[in-house]
Amino acid sequence: MVDKLVLAGQEFDSRLIVGTGKYASAQALMDSIKASGAQIATMAMKRVDTMHQTDDIVTPLRELGVTFMPNTSGARDAKEAVFAANLSREALGTDWIKVEVHPDQKYLLPDTIETYQACKELVAQGFKVFAYCQADLCLCKALEELGVAAVMPLGSPIGSGQGLETEPFLKRIIKECSCPVIVDAGIGSPSEAAKCLELGAAAVMVNTAIAAAGNPTIMSEAFKAACIAGRLGYEAGLATRYETAQATSPMEQFLASLGQ
Repeated sequence: MVDKLVLAGQEFDSRLIVGTGKYASAQALMDSIKASGAQIATMAMKRVDTMHQTDDIVTPLRELGVTFMPNTSGARDAKEAVFAANLSREALGTDWIKVEVHPDQKYLLPDTIETYQACKELVAQGFKVFAYCQADLCLCKALEELGVAAVMPLGSPIGSGQGLETEPFLKRIIKECSCPVIVDAGIGSPSEAAKCLELGAAAVMVNTAIAAAGNPTIMSEAFKAACIAGRLGYEAGLATRYETAQATSPMEQFLASLGQ
């Protein structure tokens, strides 16, 4: 049996967190979430009807019993992120917030300084903060010291499907951070999700790879199975996880020489 995922004091059976954007229809989204077994879903506050809460995202997710992880996507600085977080708490009744600060709306890469400032303010306000950030060990440790619920370093740019381009850095973050590490952005296939969990990540966040698939429902089932397999592999103990012989790039060889 796969052990429980614990985030912000809550337990979950699934280690797959899903996004709610880019689906062809609300029905496709709901079918996909059911098939994935995911118990946590993130949604951009800019896309939610905060006045009536009867849109195609909030109401169906409530009916499925999914835990909301609203995000601040679209925020260009810390001030906008804090505003969006407070809006989500008032509208959705949750103190969970995924902090996303990206001034460049084309590539959506997180702004390190503004992300840190937003997280610092929101932790002080009592939010359970999930920080989408660069795969930077120093940053992740600093965010951990602030008291975030989890760090969410990217595997590669959002929506790119380029996979785990930051794998050497993710390995160090997973090893050195005590808070949960959720790999977010860039995961393009079930095998990459399994790899993240084999490395020891607490969970993975997936949107485009499922929503843009030829059959999102079947792809959701594939990611569900991959996450279970990846976590079981980690629990079993991969014999070659940290062997120097497995380092194939100069960066991996360097990190291995440091005792990875």
